Amino acid sequence: MKPSFRTAPPATSFSRLSFPAPYILLVKLSRPKELNCINIKGHWELHEVFSWLDNEPSLRVGIVTGEGRAFCAGADLKEWNSNSIDVVREMPPTGFGGLSRRGGKKPIIAAVNGVCFGGGFEMIANCDLVLASPKALFALPEVKVGVVAIAGALPRLVRTIGRPRATEMALTGRNVSAEEAMSWGIVNKIAEDVVGQAVETACVIAENSPDGIIVSREGIKLGWEGVGVEEGTNKLVEEWYEGLHKGENMKEGLRAFVEKRKPRWVASKL
Repeated sequence: MKPSFRTAPPATSFSRLSFPAPYILLVKLSRPKELNCINIKGHWELHEVFSWLDNEPSLRVGIVTGEGRAFCAGADLKEWNSNSIDVVREMPPTGFGGLSRRGGKKPIIAAVNGVCFGGGFEMIANCDLVLASPKALFALPEVKVGVVAIAGALPRLVRTIGRPRATEMALTGRNVSAEEAMSWGIVNKIAEDVVGQAVETACVIAENSPDGIIVSREGIKLGWEGVGVEEGTNKLVEEWYEGLHKGENMKEGLRAFVEKRKPRWVASKL
């Protein structure tokens, strides 16, 4: 069945959008000859796509992957070398690929199908879950070409894997395999069919309360961004609990539990 949207999906030229299951958006970076390197226009396009995901009631989870042998090999360095624009200052507020500094409401799963370097790695460092192909390679090689990973990954990476390993990645620029990335806590799971596994995982998430998904993710994000435990708890209660409590999904979930049936969720209004 063709999905029905409140608003039409954004037009795209650097990525392809599909809907592999109910409530799921799949974004495939589509510049395979350039290893899916992203230029300024591409950053803004992806910013629009993920903003649309957050605002479209019929969608609950996003997935991002790459076409060809790369997830994303980073920035379009030819554009950087042109010196005609300030690449960093002209990025959208959500950062590299619309993801590296994104707050957002809805979870996004990275399905890393191959090379994931530089800005590509900065994108997945801020995704909610990361699945990887056995062939995936991760790196922050910026130091090798005289630039810096400045799109948000460095402080986030410290929180995920600790200072010593973050330092190793940022200062050596070396490649990290999927197995090593999983042992460090960057990757949740390795799968041969990484997109298929991402869709399966997204469907499991999407079966749950749309409101519960948004508010639970917000609580995790508050802690990860460095807010103290009590401050984060209070902020979550003050800013989100009233909407959750008054919403239809909390009532429906409790009613379905008592009646021993599957909940009939409605689109989140949070």
